[in-house]
Amino acid sequence: MTTPQDHLAIARRVIADEAAGLAALADGLGHGFEQAVQKILNAKGRIIVSGIGKSGHIARKIAATLASTGTPAQFVHPAEASHGDLGMVTRHDIVLALSNSGEAPELANLVAYTRRFGIPLIAISSRDDSTLAKQADIRINIPQLGEACGFGVVPTTSTTMSLAVGDALAITLMQARQFTPEDFHAFHPGGKLGARLARVADLMHTGEAVPQVSPDTAMGDTLLMISQKGFGVVAVTQPDGTLDGVITDGDLRRHMDGLMSKTAGEVMTPDPTTIAPTALAEEAVARMTGKITCLFAVDDANKIAGVLHIHDCLRAGVV
Repeated sequence: MTTPQDHLAIARRVIADEAAGLAALADGLGHGFEQAVQKILNAKGRIIVSGIGKSGHIARKIAATLASTGTPAQFVHPAEASHGDLGMVTRHDIVLALSNSGEAPELANLVAYTRRFGIPLIAISSRDDSTLAKQADIRINIPQLGEACGFGVVPTTSTTMSLAVGDALAITLMQARQFTPEDFHAFHPGGKLGARLARVADLMHTGEAVPQVSPDTAMGDTLLMISQKGFGVVAVTQPDGTLDGVITDGDLRRHMDGLMSKTAGEVMTPDPTTIAPTALAEEAVARMTGKITCLFAVDDANKIAGVLHIHDCLRAGVV
């Protein structure tokens, strides 16, 4: 009968064993990995990732990570491949096959198909003398270490290392392709991650929705503009859209004495805090410090492109 202390000790040992596996993997990573990166970078088609059992689950994750970071990829189940799904694999593709032992019989037809049609085969395996490794054009070896279960039968350390190799491939390829956060956002438009990567241009109001007046606009008309647009602020711009300043509630209070006899140019705060339309919405939120709840987006020539309110960011889940 194990105790709570035993449970913690077992858990820590498992994590330590897998960490040791990752350290050995990093130390031993060699020419095969670089060959795989170059082959994939030059590929005209997709990366077909396959594996069976626990390796299959890892293969699915690797395919998803590759696809979301700029390398077109797809998981093909090896058993389904033998029943028609081989038609998903083209001569322009590359097959990435995972098998710790390198002897998974379910991969046989997929491997034979790559050999028949000259499709590059990359193997991730712990045995360099295995059937899969011998057939592969490129081999990425993972260390032959015991599994964390202690009996050598439950895929744990081996699958962790395989997953790490997949992540290493994806990130290496991503950086080689100069894949940007904006590119990443294109593949992740939903959820919290999509919100974090949203740009100001995705959320800002444009055109007639933007409150703006000229410097010589009477304050009576300026107040009407603030009220109509509902942002609690107005931009003071030149006829060509160049931003001169902004008028906020604070500016109104500071010029309360004789306010209605003044013009927008006399009341405005010049050189206000602004944001580029291409900036991430998170950056805009960071600039909305203190009493700033609204930012005008301007281009490189300081011309108004739109307006962003903190509520727009809240609705999108940015903060």
